[in-house]
Amino acid sequence: MDGRIATESGHSHYINGHESLVHLHRLRALVDAVVVGAGTASADNPQLTVRHVSGSNPTRVVLDPRGRVPNNLALLSSDSAPTLHIVGPDVALTGCDAHVQRCVLPLNASGQFTPNDVVTLLANKGLPRVLIEGGGITVSQFIEAGAVNRLHLLVAPLLIGSGRPGLKMTPIETLESALRPPSRTFRCGDDTLFDLRLRDTTA
Repeated sequence: MDGRIATESGHSHYINGHESLVHLHRLRALVDAVVVGAGTASADNPQLTVRHVSGSNPTRVVLDPRGRVPNNLALLSSDSAPTLHIVGPDVALTGCDAHVQRCVLPLNASGQFTPNDVVTLLANKGLPRVLIEGGGITVSQFIEAGAVNRLHLLVAPLLIGSGRPGLKMTPIETLESALRPPSRTFRCGDDTLFDLRLRDTTA
């Protein structure tokens, strides 16, 4: 409820309830690709597959501009779904398993990938429907770049009080600069789902 997605040490299993986990897997089943940053990949070692609902596994995408993700992570070592490992131009490319494809993208002035470059790369690979799953910094970068159409925020009845924030965006001076998108709310077990429309895609 205080916007935290992990404790100071990174512990986050599990903030949300089972129904929220099912919802996340349903979203994965609806998209072509699911994206996480290097920090989330290393800390959580996720599978990013569909296990709690029927559906196909999406292509798993790891944003790793400095090449710091270890090769023994499930994303790179398990062939349960294809994986795109996107790295920066200065990363030394080494051998990888058959289910992993490495791609190189340029870095911006902050040493990160430009979100729209990532979206364009995925679309060119036939992966137009993308879920940016985490972590908070990666999601925030895509929101600030205007690359997110819908944002699903799941709020658990839990107060952590410190730790890692769910969103970390450029500071604003007044609330007139805050995003106030059209929203709907749904019950998701004990959690509350906020469905926020950040961009109108009807055009």
